Amino acid sequence: MARILRGDILWADLNPVKGHEQAGQRPVLILSPEVFNDRSGTVIAMALTSQPQRPGFPLTMQITSIALPKPTWVKISQIRTLSVERLGKRIGHVSDDEMTQIVEGLNEIIGEGAAGYRRYQR
Repeated sequence: MARILRGDILWADLNPVKGHEQAGQRPVLILSPEVFNDRSGTVIAMALTSQPQRPGFPLTMQITSIALPKPTWVKISQIRTLSVERLGKRIGHVSDDEMTQIVEGLNEIIGEGAAGYRRYQR
């Protein structure tokens, strides 16, 4: 498999799942850096969706830095560690600015707890 870089969007097979996890063949955004991906055989990723999102939970952000076939949102609350064997074709790569915003959104959820999360919902 080709190098997998932080910020890449790739197809992934997310099955099997349980509960409210995102399922099926869908694009994911890679959060983990190349060295982690190469050495661990896994990636840390967030699920993407083309379904319009309502404000609030689950925390989402629209991807606009690359041309995708449909409007696309990253589901910041849907973070998973995946084997590279689950990954397929590369779709694109988000901008550094968008990647920074996505990581800031994740930090709002896990770094500052509920107070930070409420502030990000605006």
